[in-house]
Amino acid sequence: MTCPACRFAVHTQFASPELVGPIVEGGLDPAADPGWADSGAESPAEYARWAGHLCGVTCLRMALGAGSPPLFALRDGALKYGAYTEDAEGSIRGLVYAPFAQYVREVHGLDATVHRHLSTDEIVALLDEGRTVMASVHYAIRHPEQPAPGRGGHLVLLTSRTPDGKGVHFHNPSGTTATTRAAELSLPDFERFFAGRGVSLADGARRGPRTGAGPGAQPSHAGA
Repeated sequence: MTCPACRFAVHTQFASPELVGPIVEGGLDPAADPGWADSGAESPAEYARWAGHLCGVTCLRMALGAGSPPLFALRDGALKYGAYTEDAEGSIRGLVYAPFAQYVREVHGLDATVHRHLSTDEIVALLDEGRTVMASVHYAIRHPEQPAPGRGGHLVLLTSRTPDGKGVHFHNPSGTTATTRAAELSLPDFERFFAGRGVSLADGARRGPRTGAGPGAQPSHAGA
């Protein structure tokens, strides 16, 4: 679906949005997701093993918009560039920002910049320039009414300021409801979960303010 607030796509890293909650909070085996084939995975087992790690390429998929490749096609591309790796025990590691940014630039034609140190004020400035920002946050950002248990480990896509200019609008690949998949938070609340790093993206066709806009490599894991 397209978000009415910012006009960017809303996607989840699991194929069936209504099952994100049962999977990430209820212990449902992702292999039980009947929509697994829509992700481009080769089997339910591959889908179950990888989907929880794919918040970063889900953010990319949302940034690419209409006609974006399936989720696992983006995973395959990121793998080729070394943005994801697998160790000898089979553990998946990533997203690694520098090779991911190279992949995005060379394959998808978006300007991608790694920000090893990023403040919320700098995020707002990037949004005002017409960029989107993949920000490293704690996955518990979907429960902002609760204390933040940490910072980082999951990626969300910030697309604009809130209409009052005092907060940020973002899309969360592991959001469990419509209002947490396309969410808004004040800057202080967002900062409680934010690890201070990310990747900004820009497409020449999308430069300029969007709805809601006001006047080395660093790894990040999905942690859905």
